[in-house]
Amino acid sequence: MSHRKFEAPRHGSLGFLPRKRATRHRGKIKSFPKDDQAVAPHLTATFGYKAGMTHIVRDVDKPGSKMHKKEAVESVTILETPPIIVVGIVGYIETPNGLRALTTVWASHLQEQVIRRFYKNWYRSKKKAFTKHNAGGKPNANNERELAKMKKYCKVIRVLVHSDIVKLPLAQKKAHLMEVQINGGDIATKVDYGVSLFEQSIPVSKIFSKDEMIDVIGVTKGKGFEGVTTRWGTSRLPRKTHKGLRKVACIGAWHPSRVKYSVPRAGQNGYHHRTQINKKIYKVAAPEFTAEGTIVKDDKGNVVADRHASTEFDLTKKEITPMGGFPHYGIVKNDWIMVRGTVVGPVKRVITLRKTLLRQTSRNATEQISLKFIDTSSKFGHGRFQTVEEKAKFMGKRKRDLEK
Repeated sequence: MSHRKFEAPRHGSLGFLPRKRATRHRGKIKSFPKDDQAVAPHLTATFGYKAGMTHIVRDVDKPGSKMHKKEAVESVTILETPPIIVVGIVGYIETPNGLRALTTVWASHLQEQVIRRFYKNWYRSKKKAFTKHNAGGKPNANNERELAKMKKYCKVIRVLVHSDIVKLPLAQKKAHLMEVQINGGDIATKVDYGVSLFEQSIPVSKIFSKDEMIDVIGVTKGKGFEGVTTRWGTSRLPRKTHKGLRKVACIGAWHPSRVKYSVPRAGQNGYHHRTQINKKIYKVAAPEFTAEGTIVKDDKGNVVADRHASTEFDLTKKEITPMGGFPHYGIVKNDWIMVRGTVVGPVKRVITLRKTLLRQTSRNATEQISLKFIDTSSKFGHGRFQTVEEKAKFMGKRKRDLEK
């Protein structure tokens, strides 16, 4: 800060150093919620895939606020969340240096999409993973011994889950795999619960519910190598500056004769690992469950799942996918959740969704959301119509219709 006319706060935060490319493409859960043994065992995280954004209209329910009982327009993100599949269980023991994995038990059958995860090049590989471990599709002979060891020694139990990526409009065939902690109940209950989930599909509605506050973990949209003005938000130099003006004029004193880490420099921008906390779920479009945990079905035996974008005030039968599809994503065909605001990363990126680590007592967290309208107009250009039928009614007969 040599010879400045005025003092000023520094440009850019040092809390996110180093600003380099993330080592992993999938968001890593570095902390799970605190365990409470008094509640029933449950999973604490799942996967989502970013489809795109839209906007909604809702009535604000905040007595005392100027917005109380007024309509608010808010941006929301749609995350497609096909069911996750449990394929293993891991037990951890506590050591002076933190948790250490004691043993792992795998399910009898693993789908090809998760076995691909164990290979860099599936096409050239011999595809031998897990052929001997669970020979003939029978559980490994050592499984009961390892589960007994978990119940005796372990303090933390996590299940191995993978995403059902074949159901998504992505070119990728390799499923994402991660550990999800089981919270609730004692260790023996946790282990029995985890084993009971083997090879089961767990819908998002069994993990999260409407109006819940969650955390989203992912990798931001990559921008490549960028200059100091864009990367750190430093001021531009005067117009007549020699050799460019989007620079930092002084990068430090003569001595010490080094550039300090805190001085803004050009470099990688974006593709950073980030955790966004307190994202409120506005809608969960997935199968409903009874108190006993069974899926609700109608008289004809069909699964009851409200995947429509209709509301109590807008009765138009329409899907969440906007006209023409979500740009660069396509059509949402599986379960999905709607969260308020933005989510890190570009469309198609895998997002890790985790239960909140905090006690949610704020008015935003406890507010009951009542949606009045969900926009499904085209996201290419200026969408005017909510459905194909509405557009046809307005436009009337067109030349291409007559040719048919």
